[in-house]
Amino acid sequence: MSESVEAVVEALVRAINRQDPDALAELMTEEHRFVDALGTVVEGRERMRAGWKGYFAMVPDYTIAVEEVHGDGQVVVLFGTGQGTYAGGGGTAAENRWATPVALRALVENGKVAEWRVYSDNEPIRRLIARAGHSS
Repeated sequence: MSESVEAVVEALVRAINRQDPDALAELMTEEHRFVDALGTVVEGRERMRAGWKGYFAMVPDYTIAVEEVHGDGQVVVLFGTGQGTYAGGGGTAAENRWATPVALRALVENGKVAEWRVYSDNEPIRRLIARAGHSS
C-alpha cells in the first residue's frame, strides 16, 4: 500500500472527526461515490459535501475511532467504531449517544478518495430517530 494512499484516507478520517464537510470535499474526486450500509449510493463531490453537512447537523459530534488499517494498492480498509450523539428529538446527550462497530472501504485515485463505503449496524441511531418520532 502506498504511503500516500493511506495518508489520503487518514486525512479523510481526520476531516470526518472534525466534522468538516469542506475539508472532506477537498479530499474527494469530483465523481466521488458514497455507499452507505444499506446500499444507498450518492454520487458527486458537491452532493456529498451537502450530505456530510446534513449528517453533522444530525450527529454534530460524529467520529470514527480507527483500530485497524489494511491496504492493497489503491484500496484501504479500516475497522473501528463509529460514534456520536443524535441531536434530534430532545432528551439528554447521554440518552442520545450511540456507538457501533464500523468497517470502511476507501478507493483512492490520483490522491483523492473516489469511493467511500460504510459497513455498520445503523440500528443504534435508528432507534434514537424512531424514539424522537422521525422516520429514518
